[in-house]
Amino acid sequence: MNELTKLPVTVITGFLGSGKTTLIRHLIQNPGGKRLAVVVNEFGDVGVDGEILKSCAIPDCPAENIMELSNGCICCTVADDFIPTIEALMKLDPRPDHILIETSGLALPKPLLKAFDWPDIRSKITVDGVIALADAEAVADGRFAPNIAAVEAQRDADESLDHETPLSEVFEDQISCADIILLTKTDLAGAKGISAARDIITKEAPRMLPIIEVSEGVIDPRVILGLEAAAEDDLQARPSHHDDPHDHDHEDFDSIIVALDEVESPEILSARIEAMAKEQNILRVKGYAAVKGKPMRLLIQAVGSRVRAQYDRTWEPNEKRSGKMVVIAEHDAIVRSVIETALKG
Repeated sequence: MNELTKLPVTVITGFLGSGKTTLIRHLIQNPGGKRLAVVVNEFGDVGVDGEILKSCAIPDCPAENIMELSNGCICCTVADDFIPTIEALMKLDPRPDHILIETSGLALPKPLLKAFDWPDIRSKITVDGVIALADAEAVADGRFAPNIAAVEAQRDADESLDHETPLSEVFEDQISCADIILLTKTDLAGAKGISAARDIITKEAPRMLPIIEVSEGVIDPRVILGLEAAAEDDLQARPSHHDDPHDHDHEDFDSIIVALDEVESPEILSARIEAMAKEQNILRVKGYAAVKGKPMRLLIQAVGSRVRAQYDRTWEPNEKRSGKMVVIAEHDAIVRSVIETALKG
C-alpha cells in the first residue's frame, strides 16, 4: 500500500448479540488476501470480545493487530484512546491493509463517524463502509425495545406523544448509518420472521440499502470490504436521533461485572441467566465460566433470555478456574445484589 493512500476502515455495528464478533472472526480467518487489523470497542470496563478474537488470530491478522478499547465509547475518548490506537496500528510493520472496528452493541455509529474528521487522522484513514448487523428473529419480534406492546399501546392512546425507547433509537440509528445490512440468525427467524425483519428495516432505512442474509457470520469479504463509501464525507445522508452534538448520552445503559465460582453444569447456569433476563429485563450477558470436572472454559453469550453456551478452550495449567460475566441492562434495571443472587443461585 502506498503510504499516501488513506487506510480504509470498516465500522461494524449492530444491536446486542447480532453476531458482530462472529462476523469478524470469519473475516480474520477469510480476509480475501488483505492484512487486517481489528479495534474492539466494548461497553463497560472489562471486555470479552477482544479475547475471543485474539484466540483465532492468524498470520495475516496476528494478536498484536487486535486492539481492545474498554474505557468507554470511542467517539467520547477520541484524543485519549481512538487516535493513539489508530496511529499504533498504522505504524505496524507490515502495515495493515484494512482496519475493522467492532462497536459496542449499544453504540450510536454516527458520532463515531464524526470522530474520523479529527485533523490528526482525517488525511490518513477513511471509512470504507458501515456494516450493520440485525438479528432477524429479534427484529421481527420487536425486541430492540424492552416492551414494544406497551409502547404501541401508549402511542395509540395519544398520537401526539413520543414513546420511543432508547433501544429503538439505537436500532434506528444503526440502520440509518449503514451502507449494507447483514441479516443474521435467519435460521431462528424462519421465512415469516425474515420477511417481517426485512419490512421493518426497509421502513426504518432513510434510503435503499442492500439487505443480505448471513449464517454464522459467513460472507465473501469482497461483498463488504472495499465499498469506498467515504462515510465521513456523507454524514448528511445518515440521519440520527442524536444529531445534536450535546445529545450523545450513555447513561441510558449500565453494566456490571459478576465474578463466579465454578458452576455445576452449563444447563444450570444457562437456566439462571434465562430466568434473570426475563425477571430483570436484562439485555445482554457475556463472559466465561468454569464447570466442575470439565477441562475447558465455557463461553456464554446471551441476548435477552436466549442463551448460547459452548466450550471455547482448555484452561491453562496455572489459570484460576473462575468465571466472569458482563451484564448489560437499561440503567434502572441494574441492581447488583439482585443480579449476583440470580447468577450464583
